[in-house]
Parts: sequence; C-alpha cells; structure tokens
Amino acid sequence: MPIDVLLALPWILGLGVLCAAVVCIVALCRAHRTDTVAVARALPELAATFLRYRRRPRR
Repeated sequence: MPIDVLLALPWILGLGVLCAAVVCIVALCRAHRTDTVAVARALPELAATFLRYRRRPRR
C-alpha cells in the first residue's frame, strides 16, 4: 500500500502545481491592466518569500 502512495505523490503534486498555475493565469487575465502590472512586479518577491519559508526548519 505505501508503494501506491509514493507512485501517486508526483501526480498529486503535479496536479496541484497545474491548478495553481491555472488560478494565477485566470486571475491575471481578469484583473485590470494596472493591477496586472503590480502583480507581475510582486511575483519575484512572493516566490522568494515562499522559498525562504520552505527552507526554514520546522518545529
């Protein structure tokens, strides 16, 4: 049974990334032009924050 979970994990993670990408693209398409520029400029900082959070040791 644990082997099945390990085989399904990449598919689940891939589906999660795909869904997040679709949500982001739809949000950018629906946003006003000035909002889209602000969001696009904030993306690198947001990615850096998530990477910093991921690398922090968990307690």
